[in-house]
Amino acid sequence: MMKIRYVFLAVAACAIVSLSSCTGGTPSADNNSNNTSATVANSTPQVTQASQGSHSIHHGGKKININSAILSELDKFEGKLGVPALSNKIQANRPYAAPEELVTKKVITQEQFDKIKEQVTVEEVTLTGEVKDVDYMTKLGLMKGHLIVAKELLEQNKPKDAEPHIGHPVEEIYTDVEEQLNDRKVKEFKTTLISLQDLVKANGKAEQVKTNFSNSMQAVDGAIATLPSNQRSQNSFVLQVINGLLDSANSEYGAAVANGKIAAAIEYQDSRGFVVYANELYQTIASSMARENPEAHKGIEANMAELTKVWSSVNPPTKPVKTPEEVTKLVKAIEVDSQKAIDKAATQASS
Repeated sequence: MMKIRYVFLAVAACAIVSLSSCTGGTPSADNNSNNTSATVANSTPQVTQASQGSHSIHHGGKKININSAILSELDKFEGKLGVPALSNKIQANRPYAAPEELVTKKVITQEQFDKIKEQVTVEEVTLTGEVKDVDYMTKLGLMKGHLIVAKELLEQNKPKDAEPHIGHPVEEIYTDVEEQLNDRKVKEFKTTLISLQDLVKANGKAEQVKTNFSNSMQAVDGAIATLPSNQRSQNSFVLQVINGLLDSANSEYGAAVANGKIAAAIEYQDSRGFVVYANELYQTIASSMARENPEAHKGIEANMAELTKVWSSVNPPTKPVKTPEEVTKLVKAIEVDSQKAIDKAATQASS
């Protein structure tokens, strides 16, 4: 993600078809993403329109609320239109009374707007049930992804490079998940994250950094642990979180690559962190998936292994290992195989 950040992500499927006409698609995404979203929506119809304040759904082929989406979601527009720093420009011109104000406020041209208008909304929705839980864990997973790459950079004695990734959980995500943290009675840890960020800014090589970093990671893990353990080990639940993380990684990678080069190291590193954590999550259910969904497991495992090759190091390669289009293809393949397992679990639960 670039420069100063904001707030992101979510999951829930195009369950809001009847509420906000989810007809848009992600950059380079094929129809599988929309079909996947629709299936999840039908099995979990727990999204309702909000009259105020709530968070918008920003995953997969669903519409993106330009008033509340975090930069990693807005990066989808940046990647699709090829406009540098577009995410920041959209954020800087908030609020929008209607999607068309992207044009009237001269954020993008009418021609550019026509390419993304099916993905843009200013409507808000409220998440409930499993959809809300998936959204919650996905956002916390994004925090972990940021911290994972920050740790790698700190271990390479690159505190200046690590600092933005420590700042992202505070600047981008915490506000967006704060209401859920309060509802779940999670002890406030924003100050813990800020303390770590301030210390790294002042002296990134101080011995205290290790302690503060450990405290920050433990705080995020503690927030995740408020979800029931049986839910966190459930294949269908974990797969939905993984898909959310990979969707964000895909957007970040698309924003990182320009003209055949890694043009934005921070976005490259963000996407690496999300993929690393998504892979870690999959390993927690791999044996269960191999037993219960062997065909889907085989596909996910193979595509995940191929996907991780894109980020062999936290340091960007001179030349991208794969193009954004190739990464999108792998992500969508994982989503398709994941959906097979999710559909199977839903069928078994209803029979």
